[in-house]
Formats: sequence, structure tokens, C-alpha cells
Amino acid sequence: MTVLFEISAITLYLLAATYQGAFLLNLAKQPQKTLLLGLSALALLCHGISLFSRPIDLGLLNISSLFFWFIALLALLSTLRRPTYNLLVVLLPLAALAIAAGMSNTTAQPLQSHLSKGMLSHILSSILAYSVLTIAMFQAIALSIQDHQLKQHHVKGIIRALPPLQTMEAMLFELLWIGVVLLSISILSGIVFLEDIFAQHLIHKTALSIAAWCIFSTLLWGHWQLGWRSQTAVRWTIGGFIALMLGYFGSKFVLEIILQ
Repeated sequence: MTVLFEISAITLYLLAATYQGAFLLNLAKQPQKTLLLGLSALALLCHGISLFSRPIDLGLLNISSLFFWFIALLALLSTLRRPTYNLLVVLLPLAALAIAAGMSNTTAQPLQSHLSKGMLSHILSSILAYSVLTIAMFQAIALSIQDHQLKQHHVKGIIRALPPLQTMEAMLFELLWIGVVLLSISILSGIVFLEDIFAQHLIHKTALSIAAWCIFSTLLWGHWQLGWRSQTAVRWTIGGFIALMLGYFGSKFVLEIILQ
């Protein structure tokens, strides 16, 4: 049954992304938002059932599936407040790919049931922080493309479907604020509840997570005090995202795949 839900989720994710993508490529008329959100919500439901119907696995591939489930969920919820439908074209196929990768995993690392509430809050806040900041990274890329095309006076195709530039920037900094708050909770809860956050197998994750926090916080300060925006905001966002992903997924890749 779990495999059935996983296959259903992959199919629905790809259908929803294709439906919205056809509109962006001018191959179809304005999509019906109800159908788009309905397909996405069903995909999320199937994905969620496949994830939570068994012990949560903290291995690299399975945590990636959980990570992208949170991303897809947050992206879908954001459409209720902002016109962010076009982000689904990128995020939903990545969620489908994460499920497929998780299905190929043969080594399980189930989350231990005796973990304290503090440790669980650290894990949850970490996943939420990474999810929000991943969406911010894709938002920054879309903003960069839009800004470049507008300066070149190429207002066609996908660019016409995006919200105004000021709205895109406001969405980016809103995501960054939320992400930094969650990342702060993650780091602080790690310091409080982990026995040794600077242990050998955690030092790279800890150092790079703190570096990412510094990068994102500097960007928010620069935007507030110095008016940083546009391509400056994009570069800092991507830099912070790279540090964050290297800290978590890079460390897990080295420990699980290379060092086994």
C-alpha cells in the first residue's frame, strides 16, 4: 500500500506541474486554479500517507522525501496568500524525484521513539527552516531571471506570468525572515538539547548552519539598513542556501555514502 501511495503521489505531482507548465510555455490557456491546487493537494496527501504510515527514517534519501514534502506543502499554502503558482512547476517535480529516490533506499534509519520533545523540536524546526529557505532560493532565482529580462525589455512568456517585481521581492524577504527565525530556533535547540553540538560528526553541519544564519541575517540587515535588493539579494540568498545545504545534506552524504 505504501508503494501505491508513492506512485500515486509521483503521478499527481507530475500532472500538476505539467498542467501549470503548459500554461507558462503558452501551450494552454489560463489553468483552472481549483484543478491545479486539487491535483497538488491530492499528491501531498498521498505523499504524506506514504511517509507517516511507517517509522520516520532519517537516512539521506528518505529525509529528502520528507524535506520536499514540507517544501511542497509550504509552497501550496503560500498560494493562498500570494500568486506563487509558478513555483509549483519546479518544486512539485523535485518532490516526485525525492519520492522516487526514497523508494530505492534499502537501508533504514528509523527515528527512535524515545527521543525527547526537545530533540524532536530541533529536528522539526530544522526541516521547516530548510524547507522555507529552499523556497526562498527558488524565489530568488525567479526574481533574478525576471529582473534581467525586464532590464533587457524581454517581457514575454514566463516573465509575463510572474507577479510584479516589487511583489516578488516582498515575497523573497518574507520567506527569508520566516526561514531565519526557524533556523535560529533550530540552532538554539541543537545547542540546548544535543549532548555535544560540536562533536566530530556534527561539527561541519553546525559550522555551516551558523555560517548560513550569518549570511541570511546580514542580508536582512542590509535590506533594512542599506536598501539591498534585486541581484544583491539574490546572490546572498543563494550563498546562504549553498552553505545550509552543504551543512546538512553534504554532511549526510559524506557520512552515509562515502564513509558508509
